[in-house]
Amino acid sequence: MTCIIVDDELAARTIVSHLCSDVGGVTVLAEFDNAIDAIKYLNQYQVDLIFLDIHMPGFTGMDFVQTLKNPPKIVLTTSDTEFAIAAYEYAFIVDYLVKPITKERFEKCMAKVAASTFQGPGDGDKPSTSGNEVGSDLYINIDRRLIKLHFQDILVIEAQGDYILIKTTKKNYKVHTTLKKINEKLPNGIFLQIHRSYIINFTKIIDIEDNSVLIEKNVIPISRSNRPELMTRLNLL
Repeated sequence: MTCIIVDDELAARTIVSHLCSDVGGVTVLAEFDNAIDAIKYLNQYQVDLIFLDIHMPGFTGMDFVQTLKNPPKIVLTTSDTEFAIAAYEYAFIVDYLVKPITKERFEKCMAKVAASTFQGPGDGDKPSTSGNEVGSDLYINIDRRLIKLHFQDILVIEAQGDYILIKTTKKNYKVHTTLKKINEKLPNGIFLQIHRSYIINFTKIIDIEDNSVLIEKNVIPISRSNRPELMTRLNLL
């Protein structure tokens, strides 16, 4: 079984990593001190399990949970029990470890994870979110040709009447579709609609000032209603 550890505290990550080694049967592929970097990793690689801290600055563990479209099993780690009831609304959250984590409690947790694997990763519904299961790229139809775009290369998507303009790091593409339809194909781990006419790759943001963001040379307006969600996605200091 493969896993990643997401926790802003180095000591907490080290403890979980050592427990994984002691118990056996689980391989730690990577550790992250923030949820945004973990999302970037999961857009490229698959894992069987995530050990996830709830209380992290800027983008919390529960924010992270709500962005996942094809989640693996998740074990929450926290210093309190405040979110226990909310956590069990998600079928893919299989346990809730309260810090400090003992080896005996960790072994029981791993037994529970093992017992749940027959269902497959992420079986069971979570609260409804928009968007389909996606990989790391998207195909668009241009002059009867299918062109593959990597999600990480997309900067901004702008609505232009019956078309959308997709701006990438190399080239711009005009596609006959709607912003709503393409939004359903995008991983919301890195994309966010910040205005009725714009979707951005928020990992490409250079600067935010007043009611606009700068992505390369593109100045994109932020609507008042979309600004709060954008701010929760940022790893603020």
